[in-house]
Amino acid sequence: MAVPKKRTGKAKQASRRANWKGVVPETTICTNCGATVLTHTVCTECGTYKGKQVLKTAAASNADNAE
Repeated sequence: MAVPKKRTGKAKQASRRANWKGVVPETTICTNCGATVLTHTVCTECGTYKGKQVLKTAAASNADNAE
């Protein structure tokens, strides 16, 4: 098993850990309902993706039953 010969200094340790960054996920606005949606994903509010109905959501099924 490999064992380090010398202790790693605080500066070296901190500079190595400095590359871990939190990234805010990219979001867009749904063209159908205007809700905030993660990019390249189906809208959770209305179930559309790129203008096409992909998922049947509870809100969409209630609108179909009303008509």
